[in-house]
Parts: sequence; C-alpha cells; structure tokens
Amino acid sequence: MPPSSAEIRGYIKEAVPGLNGDLLEYVTGYFDDASSDRSRDELLDFLLPLLSEAGSSEEDIESLCDRLAALTPAPEAAFGYGVIALDGPVVMSQADAGDAKFRSGEDRVDIRHGQSTSGPQKSTVDQRKLRLAEKKLAEKNAKRGLYDPDAIPVWNPDVKPAIIVNQMNVSGATNMSKDIKLENFDIAFAGKKILQNANLSLVYGRRYGLVGKNGVGKSTLLRAIAHEELRLPAHIRVLHVEQEIAGDDTAALQSVLDADTVRSGLLDEEKKLNSGLSKLGTTPDEAEKMSKRLKEVYQALEDIEADKAESRASAILNGLGFTPDQQRAATRTFSGGWRMRLALARALFCKPDLLLADEVTNYLDFPAVVWLEKYFQQWTATLLVVSHDRSFLDAVSTDVLHLHDGLLDYYRGNFSIFVGTKAERRRNQLREYEAQLGYRTHLQDFIDRWRYNAKRAAQAQSKIKLLEKLPPLNPPPKDDMEGIAGEGADILFRFPDPEKLSPPILRVTDIKFGYNAERTILNGVSFDLQMDSKIAVVGPNGAGKSTLIYLMTGQVEPQKGVVQRHGRLRVALFSQHHVDQLELGASSVQFLQGKFPGMQEEEYRRVLGRYGLTGTTALQPIGTLSGGQKSRAVFAWMAMTNPHVLILDEPTNHLDMDSIDALASACREFKGGIAIVSHDERFLDAVCNEVWVCDSGKLSRFEGKAGVQDGVVKQYKASLNIDES
Repeated sequence: MPPSSAEIRGYIKEAVPGLNGDLLEYVTGYFDDASSDRSRDELLDFLLPLLSEAGSSEEDIESLCDRLAALTPAPEAAFGYGVIALDGPVVMSQADAGDAKFRSGEDRVDIRHGQSTSGPQKSTVDQRKLRLAEKKLAEKNAKRGLYDPDAIPVWNPDVKPAIIVNQMNVSGATNMSKDIKLENFDIAFAGKKILQNANLSLVYGRRYGLVGKNGVGKSTLLRAIAHEELRLPAHIRVLHVEQEIAGDDTAALQSVLDADTVRSGLLDEEKKLNSGLSKLGTTPDEAEKMSKRLKEVYQALEDIEADKAESRASAILNGLGFTPDQQRAATRTFSGGWRMRLALARALFCKPDLLLADEVTNYLDFPAVVWLEKYFQQWTATLLVVSHDRSFLDAVSTDVLHLHDGLLDYYRGNFSIFVGTKAERRRNQLREYEAQLGYRTHLQDFIDRWRYNAKRAAQAQSKIKLLEKLPPLNPPPKDDMEGIAGEGADILFRFPDPEKLSPPILRVTDIKFGYNAERTILNGVSFDLQMDSKIAVVGPNGAGKSTLIYLMTGQVEPQKGVVQRHGRLRVALFSQHHVDQLELGASSVQFLQGKFPGMQEEEYRRVLGRYGLTGTTALQPIGTLSGGQKSRAVFAWMAMTNPHVLILDEPTNHLDMDSIDALASACREFKGGIAIVSHDERFLDAVCNEVWVCDSGKLSRFEGKAGVQDGVVKQYKASLNIDES
C-alpha cells in the first residue's frame, strides 16, 4: 500500500528541513496525482532542481528519491499497456485484435519515455498547484526586486496592480523645509521595475517636467507619491491631478471653493462660534472664550485672503474655459473632460506645496493651454508635470527629470535646453567610447604583431597584462529620446497610400446642426476636403470641433445643408476617447485579428512592431498598456484599413516625443486627406498647411502672415492674447 500524503510530507521535511511551505505543498501535490510517474529517475528529475534551490545536497536528494521510489510503486499503464515498440512491422487490416503483438510483454519497451515504466500521462503535475506556486514565486521575486522582462501581466479591470516601493528613511522630515529629497528607493509596478536605487530631489518653487518614453513609469511615479506609497515629510501638502471629480448637484464654482478644506473649516467654525454667542444660555466665561477664538478665526481667514477666494476661483475657472453660466451649473451636468478641468481648477485653487500634474493639457483647448502656461509661470510652489507637449514644457518647466532604464537624470533649464544638453552629453560619451576602443585596438594590434617575436615578447606580455586590467568596455546605452531630434527614426509609423479618387471626396455645403432646438452648434458651415488637404481644426472647447468630426464621419446628419461623400471613400477616425475603440481584455494581436481575420500572427506583430509594440508588449492585455501604447494599437488598426482620409481627434494625447515625431512624419508622407483636432502647436505646424477656426457656430480659415518664420498654428496661438489673471 502506498504511503499517505502526510507520510510523504514527513519524508521530504526530514530530508530538507528548510523547505518553504508553499514549495512543500507543491512537491507533495505531485504524489497526490495518481498518474504521476513514481520511478526513481523521474522523481530525481522532478525534485533535484526544486530541492537544490532550497539548500539540499544532491546526495540527500538522491537518497530521498530512492526511498520514495521504493515506497510508492508506479501505477500500471492504462488498459494494461502503454505505447510500446513492436517486434516488427504490422499490417493493421490483417492483424487480430487479440494478437500477442498488441499485448503487453516483458520485452516491450515504452517508446515515449525510455526511463519510465508507465510512460507519461496527460499531465504529471497538478496545474492548479503549479499556477499557485508560480504566483507565489513571482510575488517573492517582486519583493526581492527580481522581475522577468518577458512576463505577460494579467489584466483585471477591478483590481489595479500594487505599486511596490522600497524606501530608506525620509530626509527633511525633522524640519519644516518644503524641499523634497528622497534617496535610494525602488519602485515596481505590475511585475515591472520602474526605478532602482533612485534619488528624487525637488527644490521648493521649481517647476519640473518629467519626460520619458511611453510605458517607462512616469504616471506610476506620480501615483506612488500621491498615494503615499513613496513617503514624503508629513508637513508637505500634495495634490495629484489624475482623476475627474464625481458629479453631483454642487455648482462648479462652489466645488472649487470647497476644495480648500482649511478655508471651509474656518468658515464652518466661524458659523458655530457666532451661533454660540447668539444663544441666551451662553455663560460669560464661555462667551469670552468664543470671542477670543472668533478673533483668531477672523485673523486666519484674513491671512489666507478668504474674502478674495470666490473671485480667485472664478478667475481660474474662466481661464480654463468655464463661462459664467457653466460656473453656476451643477458638476453632474459636465462631461468627463470638463470634470477633469474642474479637478485641475480645484488643485490650482488649493495651492499645494507639491502639485502633481499628469497630462493636464490633454483636456484643454488652445486658449486654456495658453492661460495655463502663463498661470504656471507665476506658480510659487513646487510643480512636477508630465507632458508630451514640447511647447508647454518649454514655457512651464525650469528643470527636466528624465526617467529611463530605472534611473532619474536631472537637467537644468526647459525642454529645449534639455534636448541640447542631452545631445552634447551623448556626443561626449560616444567620443570617450571611441577613444577607449581605439586605445584597446592599438594594444591588441601590438600584441598580435610582436607576441611571438623574441625581442619584443616581454613588451607584448606587459601589454597583455595591461589589457587584462582594463575594465570591460560597453558602448553607451541607446538614447531613448533620440526621436525628438531624429524625426522618430526608431518607430516608423506609416499609413499606406490609398488609390486616387475623383473630387469631390468630402464636401460640406451650408450645414446647420444642433443637438436640441435651444442651441445650434454649427450654422452656415461649408468646406471641401481634398486628397491633398492637411487641415488643423482649432477653437475653444464646446465650439463644435467634435460635432464637425461626427458630421464628416457620418455619425450624425445635419438638420440643414448637404454632406457629400465619395461612394468609395474610406475614412479612419482616431477618437479622443480611443479606449472605447479597443477590447481591453484582449491583446493588441487579438484586437487586430478580430478586425482583420485570416492573416498569420507574424503579420499582425509586424504591423504592431512598426508602431512600437514589440515583443511581449503586443501579447499583453490592452488594459495593462500605458495610454500611449493603447494609442499605437489604434494607429496600427487605422493603417490596416487603408483609408483615403485620416481624421485625428487629439492624436498626440499620451504619445511620447518619439511617437509624436513618427506620427508627424507619417502624416506628412500620407497621400490622402487629413483633418486634425489638436492643441499640440508643434505637431500641427509640422503636418498642416491650413488652419480652420471653429468658433461661435462658424468655421473660418486663419490666414497667417507671409514671410514670418513661425508656423501658421503658432501665429494663431500668439494671436489669442490670453490674460492669466
């Protein structure tokens, strides 16, 4: 009778006392499976790699296998025989079902496994326990900072992966300085190393731009600070503009005022004190205490300029595009983009010691971006902003943090200075590498020439020793920001050239449209989009830019006027809310397979690779990708539709610098028509040769000044004359 699981567990613990409990459970599970091969050699193959890592010697493991093999006889093969080697060829049509050739015998050999008496069955391992053991091992490796770069994360829409932080003591916690200095910390997210042995130093009053490629961990770093996974001194107030506010019946202006909890608390206390003083039952001593405290509250309100709070909140909302009527409207009436603006307004109103702003310009129009640039230029506290808008970073940042390869590099100056400084540093590294390589090559040439010459053998030997003492020479790591100066040479976005269509391909004539009878969005709008059109559509939010896109793509029909489309016209739309176009539980490869079935997987991966989704990234669930990586998946799908016209609604949102350059290059080379709604001035000037301004229900063309070096979009932006006050 074979031993029980408890007995086997005891034998294993006796042989390997220090074995981890999870691993012991996994090993014991092998014997619980009746189909497992119990031969001595099979047990040795299974146990040796597992128990060796637990510290057991090979001799002890072999002794344990001998003991377990003797105590646990192998099960008989199914049907009395396994897969066997026959004595000779057999003609199946002539063979008798009871032929001895098909019956087991002592001379039969299992050809599936030369050392097994029963041969492998469907599975020799409990798959559930195997997955459990692998999960436990992955968690332990994550705690130790060991990660598998090829691991594919699991996507769960209800559970975000934990941010794992390993941090030393917090500097500056014993004084009231608002400078931040964090040393020697690690951050990991979803099994991926973000930072290792990193240092973060933020001087109060400086404005830092955080840059790096898509998926490198910029947003994760901001979340680690905001969610207190990365500890800061307790006296520093931190606000993170990341999520839209929840909608309710509170007016937008009041919502901003309520964000300042200090002011709200003082006002509430003032009401309570005044109420207490007006009560008849209040004793003189109580009244004296209340009066004294009331004076302190009034002084505190005066110190924070509470009387100016409403006008200041209204000015912030106005700068971000809220009309007086919108400021009085309930927050539940606003869309997600407008609620994000409210979240930004609340953060600006509160004036935290450290403001974390993650892609805040994604939801703003040109006037609001210009206003925010000027507002941040007057910002007196510390700012850490993630943005891929270069003109915004140039206008706002005083310093740049470059996140790459698990490191944070610091540069003084705005983004343009960062690009120049980094390029010069890269050139110096290459010169140093080439000089060292030339020196070593010279030594090796001398050794090869004189090594076997009797007169110079001693010199050659000294050169050999010198060469051996030199440290290993590695080429400088590839610059992950090279695309910002090289037009995205690493990532080759490309939209295939469509066949020619006879005009008109898309013509709009005197249209009128409104979502209800009370408000007309567009009225009297006419335009003609050709195969060679490269058009930028700009204007304030709510003016009808998105509605214009819906009319062009046929998602809505005009109440008056005509939209004429060519019968063979193919239009590809990149939506501002492009996540709605994706299946978050599927991989990028599966997403393309669903849209364009019938191709080999290599073909889908080749297309995705051209858009920067390489290796296991193309196999990850889309829900685990960064915002920029999701955008790339949509661009790959658009390219496979072979469109005549590209309509891009805020395409640069979430894309890194390299990808924006690659997209601009692809749009310039595209032989079809393009209409772009964007607030990225540099991107629009790189692609478009026309600017249409959508405002007050009309569509007009902005004519830039001839002979001016600035692009037509930059000229439009300069013409806005936004006041930051």
